Amino acid sequence: MADPVHFEVAIPSETAQGHEVQERILALLEEREYSDKDLFGVKLALEEALVNAIKHGNGMDPEKVVHVRCTIDSVMVEIDIEDEGPGFDPHDVPDPTDDDNLDKPSGRGLMLMRAFMTRVEYNSRGNRVVMAKQRSTAE
Repeated sequence: MADPVHFEVAIPSETAQGHEVQERILALLEEREYSDKDLFGVKLALEEALVNAIKHGNGMDPEKVVHVRCTIDSVMVEIDIEDEGPGFDPHDVPDPTDDDNLDKPSGRGLMLMRAFMTRVEYNSRGNRVVMAKQRSTAE
């Protein structure tokens, strides 16, 4: 198996920059032969987390950056995304599956992140998320 890889990068609050980081992480997972199912889940969760940090956290402010830290080994990928925004309380985000919220767009990204990743945790301020995905066993 390939050696573990770790990298850290600070990107400007631009979605194109977020996309580049996403592609870099997915390429590293592909090199380590993570399954298509794992790649799909990480891609969705990562896209949501990066967009949340860039748009909601930093408000697309060009003066603010998003810090991304990633560690990948043969069994786990862990991604840490931190913005420079005020943060939020994930418990305050309405459950998108409640009947009252089915027509509201908010909350779906957090739900997707939790559904596709093994672990999703926020810091107390709510401006940093750590997501981990355990590699699926061969089917």
